Amino acid sequence: MHSTLIQMSLLMACGVGWRIFKPGGLGAEYTRHVLTSFVYYLLLPAMVLEVLWTSELGKRSFNFMLLGFSTILLGMLSTWVIGKLFNLENRRLGAIILAAIPNVTYLGLPVLEQTFGHWARSVAIQIDLFSAAPIVFTLGIMVAQHYGEGIGGGFRSPLSFLNAPPFWAAAIAILLNLNGQTPPHWLAGVLQKLSAAVVPLMLFSLGLALSWRAITVRNVPYVVPIVLIKLFLMPVFAIMLVTHLSMEGSYKAASVLDLAMPSMVLGVVFCDRYRLDSSLYAMTVTVTTALSLLTLPYWHHYLIHEFVK
Repeated sequence: MHSTLIQMSLLMACGVGWRIFKPGGLGAEYTRHVLTSFVYYLLLPAMVLEVLWTSELGKRSFNFMLLGFSTILLGMLSTWVIGKLFNLENRRLGAIILAAIPNVTYLGLPVLEQTFGHWARSVAIQIDLFSAAPIVFTLGIMVAQHYGEGIGGGFRSPLSFLNAPPFWAAAIAILLNLNGQTPPHWLAGVLQKLSAAVVPLMLFSLGLALSWRAITVRNVPYVVPIVLIKLFLMPVFAIMLVTHLSMEGSYKAASVLDLAMPSMVLGVVFCDRYRLDSSLYAMTVTVTTALSLLTLPYWHHYLIHEFVK
């Protein structure tokens, strides 16, 4: 696990370095937009098609959905309660609620694949497609609209995620899978080559999104509760729930580790669009991502001992 995180960290560090030095005059935000668009519209759908076409779908997929929905909703509810107790202003409250959603794909997928093996990609993809993404593009948008001040025109409405490339790829893959179709050798080769580029580009893009300038003393009191909820409470809850689900131990460990990931990067788009506290959100992503390099090895060790042995 430590070797895996060192590799992940070096790839993210390349993104951080790009943000600092701007090679070719290309800024971090422009570069990240190009790379994430490339991944989102081509590479990730190719990986989704490859993985779900050949994965075993059924009760296990339902368990992933149940575990993901329950854990993420608990995290969002917990941050809402904390925000209300401390009487946070709306723009900060909305930001910390969104920060409870874990980075199950851009960090979770590479960590799971490198830690557990090739099969674990299916865990991250199913948790994302069947629970995290639906929450982000329905409840997440509603939270941003309720606590923010932005104008909704031109922004994606709830349920628009159903028209996203990864979901179309997932629908096609599930249809082919359930009908017993197998991918032709030439197509499988193309999908594998496209999929191979997803992990390094995801990690590099994540590094581009991290900004140490976002860390300010005034935001520390707001970030600390998020760190505790994201990196400790949510994994503990996921462990308690997954013990009651019928899955093999390795799948239990992988799914819980995926939900122990730091805050998602996408939330900063919502914060900018609806005028939530973007600096607070950016600090939360940076801090939870940095601290996850310490907490993930602990959770991995515990999960292996508890469920895989």
